[in-house]
Amino acid sequence: MFTAPMKTAVLIARILLGIIFVVFGLNGFLPFLPQPEMPQAAIAFFGALAASGFMLPTLFATQLVGGALLLLGMVPLGVVILAPVIVHIVEFHVFLAPGGLPLAIVVAALALFLAWTHRWTYHPLFAAQVVPSAGTPVEDARARRRV
Repeated sequence: MFTAPMKTAVLIARILLGIIFVVFGLNGFLPFLPQPEMPQAAIAFFGALAASGFMLPTLFATQLVGGALLLLGMVPLGVVILAPVIVHIVEFHVFLAPGGLPLAIVVAALALFLAWTHRWTYHPLFAAQVVPSAGTPVEDARARRRV
């Protein structure tokens, strides 16, 4: 499937991205990293997320789960779960807090690399019509209707 150097690159990207999201996800629940200075607009945005009462815990839990999935080797699912989070991280740093943009770009690049190297697993997501496999509940129900 992959050449030896590519296997190594995928492994490094998977572990690095997984660690980043597990650490930042945990930091959301148990703050242990120092908070960087943020521009006023970024503080207001983050404050609004916190004021909702549910957005920050959801965001941090998503980061934690997605990162754990990457560390466990479940790359396609981890990338799908983390993709919207990564888009918002990049947007946040482009529009509100440019100081963190370099790390956001690295995170996005790692995720895109992992998505590209596992692209065949995403084909069913883009299929116009999904054909159920034999033995699945959907196919069994169709077979019973035909009788």
